Amino acid sequence: MTSPRLIAVGAIFTTSLYRVPRVPPPPAKVLASAMRQVVDGMAISAACAFQRLGGTAAVWSRVGEDAAAEAMRLALTAEGLDASGLHTVPGSFSAQSTVLLDDAGERLVVPFFDPDVDPSADWLPLALLDHADFLHCDPRWVEGAEAAMRAARARSLPAMLDGDVAPAAVLDRLVPLATHVVFSDAGLLAYTHRDDVGQALREVARHHHGHIGASCGRRGYVWLEEGQLRHVPAPVVDVVDTLAAGDVFHGALALALAEGQPVDAAARFACVAASLKCTRFGGRLGCPTREEVLRFERDSAADGLD
Repeated sequence: MTSPRLIAVGAIFTTSLYRVPRVPPPPAKVLASAMRQVVDGMAISAACAFQRLGGTAAVWSRVGEDAAAEAMRLALTAEGLDASGLHTVPGSFSAQSTVLLDDAGERLVVPFFDPDVDPSADWLPLALLDHADFLHCDPRWVEGAEAAMRAARARSLPAMLDGDVAPAAVLDRLVPLATHVVFSDAGLLAYTHRDDVGQALREVARHHHGHIGASCGRRGYVWLEEGQLRHVPAPVVDVVDTLAAGDVFHGALALALAEGQPVDAAARFACVAASLKCTRFGGRLGCPTREEVLRFERDSAADGLD
């Protein structure tokens, strides 16, 4: 059986992660106990999860005309991804990010985007969507996401949007183009100006007739199915690092759906994958393998029978 193929479109970073006892208020100096450097981004991390969990994935994103861009290509290729869709924008700098993660789960995130990067999506190799099983986009590069999802719609290709916190005007452009809109709970509540996830999902469903759901961290995944709210809880784990957990959830959910799994089974699979990621420091580097997810599910089922 051929592995499902994902194309992911979004922003890409070189991120330096530092683990600290706590994120202090300024002015301050704090010593890190651990450090990782990772090539990531919302859609990029979802693609890495899709690949590690058993699919194949390609990424389409913009990089600068600098040494960091080549390091990005090498890092993603080492993960097994197709990085040929990283497009060099002449005269620009690749995006960078620094993240402090503390023992209480708090974060300080400092991203840098080159403000002069050309936002044009004219270079996207959209014909390659003919050979994909799923498209995944984040809202950090709206022009690219919009072009890719319009092309996916013309091909009747499933397209998932990561509905994280973003300007309402951006989500207004992108949400109608997606067959699957998977919000973060924070992104959903901010977009709808509601304080209840169920009410917020119903608000979006008034204008969107595809799949609509929200990943809710420790509370799991909530979605609408035939007008009814459905819910899959997340397993209880010892949390070390939640960075990229939502992205791993998106990649795992897309993979399971591309394999033909029903939504409830796909959501359980994605909740386990995201929860296991949270037990490991390193952002998306902590994504589990397919065997680790299946083993956790088997062990949990066995414990439930005892």
